[in-house]
Amino acid sequence: MNRLFGHFMTITRHRHEVIANCARAGILWQGLLHDLSKYSPTEFIPGVRYYVGTRSPNELERQAHGYSGAWLHHKGRNRHHFEYWVDYNPVERRQMPVKMPLCYVIEMTCDRIAASKIYQGKNYTDRSALDYFLRGKGHRVIHPESSDLCERLLTLLAERGEAAAFAEMRRMMKENKEY
Repeated sequence: MNRLFGHFMTITRHRHEVIANCARAGILWQGLLHDLSKYSPTEFIPGVRYYVGTRSPNELERQAHGYSGAWLHHKGRNRHHFEYWVDYNPVERRQMPVKMPLCYVIEMTCDRIAASKIYQGKNYTDRSALDYFLRGKGHRVIHPESSDLCERLLTLLAERGEAAAFAEMRRMMKENKEY
């Protein structure tokens, strides 16, 4: 019962944090729809089974089976994950990252900030999400412009704080220009 309650509370706290971040970024509707697939049986049951409270259950499911069925389900339904934006390029004749729409890069940034807050708790700082992002930078299959924008927003958060970072996100959404 502890894992069931713990997993439910973790994903719900995370979702509520993302909703608040998205509202501050000017994309409330996306925040309200954020990660609803985590409550589906395909994602929720493995989430409970592999819940430890300090890291993603998907990582532990991946260690146990060599892949995470919950993650494969999740990334295929949630456009704020850069993994969603990989497609076959007929010119290159291989899978390649596609530039993400602005609203999903901003949601991804809000998600990373929320995840850092939830998983790091009292150790969270405005630099936490940037540090996590930079650790994985060389391993991601993400369009370079999408990666650069997320990094720029997380750097703004690290250097000038939440008010500045969310103000920039709101400005970008209001102008709705290509980045």
